Amino acid sequence: MMLSNVETIPGHSVVSSLGLVTGSTVRAKHIGKDIFAGLKNIVGGELKAYTELLNESRNEALQRMMADANSRGANAIVNVRFATSNVAAGASELFCYGTAVVIQ
Repeated sequence: MMLSNVETIPGHSVVSSLGLVTGSTVRAKHIGKDIFAGLKNIVGGELKAYTELLNESRNEALQRMMADANSRGANAIVNVRFATSNVAAGASELFCYGTAVVIQ
């Protein structure tokens, strides 16, 4: 599955558009990570546990979007975008979406 954040896949032509495809995951923070993050806020620096959590969430959302596209017969997704939102206290959604297409 080829992915692009623009309207085309360079070197290929879009044969058909199959519509919007999405993938998302909702993740909650671990209390231990929250305590460590609170301490890290005092001295500054990267919150590596949260960086890992976001990377895992992004990959899971992408896999779900690609599965959606694959089920429609697509071999590429164009205009891929990401969004985040707070769902509940301590829980966030990572959402990705794009247009499923067939390319040659």
